[in-house]
Amino acid sequence: MTSVVVLDYGSGNLRSAERAVARTGVDVTVTSDLSAAAEADGLVVPGVGAYAACMAGIEEIEAGPMIAARVAAGRPVLGICVGMQILFEAGVEHGVETKGLGLLPGVVDKLSAERIPHMGWNTVDAPAGSALFRDMPEDARFYFVHSYAANDLDALGSAKVATASHDRPFAAAVELGPLSAAQFHPEKSGDSGYALLRNWVAGL
Repeated sequence: MTSVVVLDYGSGNLRSAERAVARTGVDVTVTSDLSAAAEADGLVVPGVGAYAACMAGIEEIEAGPMIAARVAAGRPVLGICVGMQILFEAGVEHGVETKGLGLLPGVVDKLSAERIPHMGWNTVDAPAGSALFRDMPEDARFYFVHSYAANDLDALGSAKVATASHDRPFAAAVELGPLSAAQFHPEKSGDSGYALLRNWVAGL
């Protein structure tokens, strides 16, 4: 059976992510064991809260090199919410820049919007050829809760970038080789989130 690890580094909706991925029919384990995470068919990196705190958790269990090695070897990784954000080169919160994993180009910073956080349901404009959004209706809605995002879409270069708008467009999801990431919470997004996770699992 296809195996997926949800990485436990002290941050994220671990159990809800576990349940949502398991619904697709794969074998899911929540663990901080780096060997298990390295060997699984798919790795989910969740994350909630502050960028710096998430990076501190990743560094505490020394997970960064393992995640980078998976990507270099072409092995699928899915980042969710702040788990997406820490894949970028850096994050800036309250004027403080924290170094990220550097697997996606660009910097995560505050949303350019009148109302912060961006919280609730929103549609996503998916790119042509997207594997994550394959066979989804254009009006599919996903659940967001965040104050920061990858706002510089040009920095993402050749990546497939799905966008959402909260006053201005930002990266709602990114696909670059074996690396996939969603700013929204698939595990809180009902049937649309399930469809996205099912599409990701189909590529494992």
